[in-house]
Amino acid sequence: MSEAYTQEPAGHPGLPRWLEPIRGAAMTITADDLTRFVPPEGASTRRGAVLVLFGESHLGPDLLLTERAHDMRSHPGQVAFPGGSVDPEDPTLEHCALREAEEETGLDPRGVDVFAQLPELWLPPSNFAVTPVLGWWRAPSEVSAVDPREVHAVLRVPIDELLDPEHRVSVRHPSGWVGPGFLIGDDKDLVLWGFTAGIIARLFDYVGWTRPWDSDRVRDLPPHMLAARHEADGSDPLPDTNPRER
Repeated sequence: MSEAYTQEPAGHPGLPRWLEPIRGAAMTITADDLTRFVPPEGASTRRGAVLVLFGESHLGPDLLLTERAHDMRSHPGQVAFPGGSVDPEDPTLEHCALREAEEETGLDPRGVDVFAQLPELWLPPSNFAVTPVLGWWRAPSEVSAVDPREVHAVLRVPIDELLDPEHRVSVRHPSGWVGPGFLIGDDKDLVLWGFTAGIIARLFDYVGWTRPWDSDRVRDLPPHMLAARHEADGSDPLPDTNPRER
């Protein structure tokens, strides 16, 4: 295994104090606390991992997110954690999450301390069993969209902005599905919704960070974020984003 993907074990003293509630939550949280979708017993699923990377900048604690290219055949413009399918050469889910993050954003994995994993979650439309891998960005590196055909932009979103009630909305899909969402970006014109927003919202709920917000404030999903292939074949695009397809 590459030394770049070999991290110190959880519980290392380098974790900032503000991140300790997240590390503690990862020890007790269950899949049911995060979603109603879990892999069926004995089911044959595709496995994937996403990197939930917590960093800190002059704006305070933040999360690393990517915005998919707007002309992708599925989930165009979707905001998501970096991540993707487990490859045969991935010895661990941690390795998969870090490798995918490096391929998508140019992240240097040597600056990341992985400190926990969340329970495996299931994306029924794509039959992906996805494990969120939690990391602390101990030594931030330059990041940007490595391949514009796949990633439109790489974002560092301050956690304080995610917690701001003015940036919280309920997102409505044309199918009638409604779920938690966040308005992000410099002009708050990007909609974070679905699987990624659900993990963030419910994890923040679990650790008691969520501030009261108006769940009746509904924002329709922007048309450019609707996947053409789902509209064409009638399949269900929810609960949101697939790990990056090859």
